[in-house]
Amino acid sequence: MQIKTHLKIDNSLSGYPISIEEGKTATVKLITDQRMVADEKGLIHGGFIFSAADYCAMITVNHPNVVLGSSEVKFLKPLKLGQNAIFQSQVLSQEGKKVMVKVVGYIEDTNGQFFEGMFKCYILDKHVLE
Repeated sequence: MQIKTHLKIDNSLSGYPISIEEGKTATVKLITDQRMVADEKGLIHGGFIFSAADYCAMITVNHPNVVLGSSEVKFLKPLKLGQNAIFQSQVLSQEGKKVMVKVVGYIEDTNGQFFEGMFKCYILDKHVLE
């Protein structure tokens, strides 16, 4: 498993790669911790969930110049401190530089789906900041 993109990401906040089949599928595990908590009940902030799902989509494409163009996501259930999440992706289509990736999130150990999203990714000729 060789990751070619988002090499400086903080995996403790955006998830740990578990597997990659480049251009097809990937799996990322998000281990929740106190930094992600939004309130006194232990709710994990949606930004961390989105970050892990986005990271899963990016490593699925696994190109050094992949960027997110847009997304449509649904938070189906809450995630709370002490629960970890598994994100699984699948490339649905690729037309030129545009890659559509579906990402589904499951609460680990329950297999209960709590997230789903469509990510429109683009493979650029050069880094987005160049």
